[in-house]
Amino acid sequence: MLDARNYLASETLRNGLAIRIRALRPDDSQRIVEAFNKLEPETIYRRFFRYKKEVSEADLKMIREMDFELRVALVATLIENGREIIIASSSYSVYAERTAELAFIVEEDYQGLGIAQRLLRHLGMIARDRGITTFTAEVLFQNVAMLKVFKACGWPMTSKAEDGSVFISLALDGAPGG
Repeated sequence: MLDARNYLASETLRNGLAIRIRALRPDDSQRIVEAFNKLEPETIYRRFFRYKKEVSEADLKMIREMDFELRVALVATLIENGREIIIASSSYSVYAERTAELAFIVEEDYQGLGIAQRLLRHLGMIARDRGITTFTAEVLFQNVAMLKVFKACGWPMTSKAEDGSVFISLALDGAPGG
């Protein structure tokens, strides 16, 4: 079984930038706060379906107590001025037998480089290894980039539009993602 808690992979983006995709760690709280503070309000809205001014104490607690069984979180990082910074995060949360809900956020300066696609592929490998067969996501209509990521992932997809959102379902036991 893949060790999600210590997951680590290297990737090269479309622009040649090398990043690491790794498991979110309890000591990432400050890096997550710094990454969040760089986000534009619209990016935050597309991820959380509301405007949010800060990372809450409950969010930080979730980071510190991540179980990597029912909830798995991966971040994309790079080294900037000698420091590791988080430029994207992704997670899935199991909410039914063999089904998990996805969430992603990518800092604006790094959007369009294939980070979400890579995070999705890595989350999918972990999920499939753990017997999860379906990913679901709710995406706002205006989040065209994320809708494209799901359409291009390679897993069979169904979608349903409702109340300004698109509800996505990906069959992980179908064609390989990626």
